[in-house]
Amino acid sequence: MIHIEPELLDRVNTWLTPAFDNDTQAYIKNLIATNPKELKESFYKNLEFGTGGMRGVMGIGTNRINKYTLGKNTQGISNYLHQSFPNETIKVAIAFDCRHNSKSLAKIVANVFSANNIQVFLFEDLRPTPELSFALKHLGCQCGIVLTASHNPPEYNGYKVYWQDGGQLVPPQDSEIINEINNLNYSEIKFEANKSLIQYIGKDVDDVFIKASIKNGSFNTPQQAKDNLNIVFTSLHGTSITIIPETLKQAGYNNVNIVEEQAEPNGDFPTVASPNPEEPAALKMALDLANTVQGDIVIGTDPDSDRIGIAVRDFNGNMILLNGNQAMLMMTDFLLKQWQSQGKIKGNQFIGTTIVSTPMMNVLAKAYNVECKIGLTGFKWIAKMIKDFPQLDFVGGGEESFGFMVGDFVRDKDAVTASLLACEIAAQAKANGSSLYNELIKLYVSHGLYKERLISLTKKGIEGAQEIKQMMIDFRKEPLTIINNSKVIKIEDYQSSISKNPISGTEEAIFIPKSNVLIYYTEDGSQIALRPSGTEPKIKFYISVNTTLDNVTDFETTEQKLESLINTIIKDMQLE
Repeated sequence: MIHIEPELLDRVNTWLTPAFDNDTQAYIKNLIATNPKELKESFYKNLEFGTGGMRGVMGIGTNRINKYTLGKNTQGISNYLHQSFPNETIKVAIAFDCRHNSKSLAKIVANVFSANNIQVFLFEDLRPTPELSFALKHLGCQCGIVLTASHNPPEYNGYKVYWQDGGQLVPPQDSEIINEINNLNYSEIKFEANKSLIQYIGKDVDDVFIKASIKNGSFNTPQQAKDNLNIVFTSLHGTSITIIPETLKQAGYNNVNIVEEQAEPNGDFPTVASPNPEEPAALKMALDLANTVQGDIVIGTDPDSDRIGIAVRDFNGNMILLNGNQAMLMMTDFLLKQWQSQGKIKGNQFIGTTIVSTPMMNVLAKAYNVECKIGLTGFKWIAKMIKDFPQLDFVGGGEESFGFMVGDFVRDKDAVTASLLACEIAAQAKANGSSLYNELIKLYVSHGLYKERLISLTKKGIEGAQEIKQMMIDFRKEPLTIINNSKVIKIEDYQSSISKNPISGTEEAIFIPKSNVLIYYTEDGSQIALRPSGTEPKIKFYISVNTTLDNVTDFETTEQKLESLINTIIKDMQLE
């Protein structure tokens, strides 16, 4: 007889009631008899909303993505929408990516909304996540849903919720909706669609979105400069193939080489180990094509087209992948230059970034006399800044994880407009006898050379989650006092909302929502942030170091010194 803990048994038994179909019940009974480990993994907890919505492995159970877990989410949101917008016609927009079951799950979500007397705008086929954020506002919806697991492995799917401003859920709506969902029984889900309330959308929204992307992402680049830029693009089997080539074409970029082997949307992502443009290996085919066609710039996007990877030629003519901080700095500086040249910087402008991104964003903001607002990890917090400060103009912003947002017409990271913006920067630099890479190094000469590296430690399953939890507890209970022979002069704990100087013992309050993040600051200017991932079974360490750079020719030797410094920090903290 297999022993099952009482709490787990309660969850399992709920799924053996008539609210669940026969196939689901049969599958669970088979798990009970043959695979208790998988049964426990499937039911030991409920999937939770993290930094990028809810993501998980597809399958049966409370800890899996399936029609019942997503149906319960949607029923709870439907109830909340009726409470929040009484006597209004409630509308939602729904999009989905290339993953297995995304289309069918999106239809289930649409059915539940319509069964609750909510008007649904459902994309007819896969579309980029930023287009959903745009469509929601364009169509006057109160809510939007995207079925995506971003760059997670093929067995994952996910569910991202957007509110009427176009940004993802933030407090207080997030906890109120979660409470509504948790208080529901599965038997209360209304799965029977009201087909008259489901309207399919597609090219009509695409056309408006492309025009808006071009309006926000192009800056008077001469046509000759556009023609002279040789672009290589890959969608990594994802959704951006539906929009980015057409956006570039309509913006005047005709010299675009597409990696055809990766152009077909495919939830198995057959040509890459991970469809994540943060990983150099994911862009190998694009880099190979760039070398064949003498490309100037490589652009690759993740499956739902919110993250962007950019590779350019260095001083030796080799294609190198910019990290997310470098791409963000280049795009932000370019935007600020445009605003400055147009006389639009008047003291009420701001850029946005996150607590684990490069501190150089602050330096850049001061140089242009704009404010730099810093929030928690995730673009929902940058979107919240725009909503919370309507009297300020948002120029642009990003985070280290390869995301950028141009203006506020989309309220999430947007690889569509960012791709166009990157081409504008590269085309103008080349036309002026420079290059995007050279312009980046000139930035470092002006503002200091900042070097970052992300270390991710993967810890899967129940044991892994416990190990990650214990690591954060240990770093809090016994905080480091010296890192790489440099004294720790400040520790910010975003869980307790306290910033402490361990030398003087003085404390200050942190006025940012609570989050499981620790940041160490050392005497030599190094910065190390720790946080568990909200969407993957990982604990992440973000390391930032900096120094002055006297001139462009010193870049390689100075960068190497910072590389060595990061390596010694990693060794000292035993992160290898």
